[in-house]
Amino acid sequence: MANASARHILVSTEAKCNELKAAIENGADFAEVARENSSCPSSRDGGNLGTFRPGQMVPEFDTVVFSAPINVVQGPVKTQFGYHLVEVTSRQD
Repeated sequence: MANASARHILVSTEAKCNELKAAIENGADFAEVARENSSCPSSRDGGNLGTFRPGQMVPEFDTVVFSAPINVVQGPVKTQFGYHLVEVTSRQD
């Protein structure tokens, strides 16, 4: 069965999400940006969500995690919770 590991940053606006993505693309550390900006409790662990299977996350999140390239920041991804930056750290199909 497929599974993936990912980390994310959750913020309330698309503008903030884009700002943080630009910072990461310009060399900022994803985990540090997550700790300083993400509203998700996972921020304490640098945004790490651990390993999960398809269907365990909201559909918009699942779509990205199970199709995006590994170690490439994706987003903004809009869900009912806000706007996410998502980085898939591993995936097994």
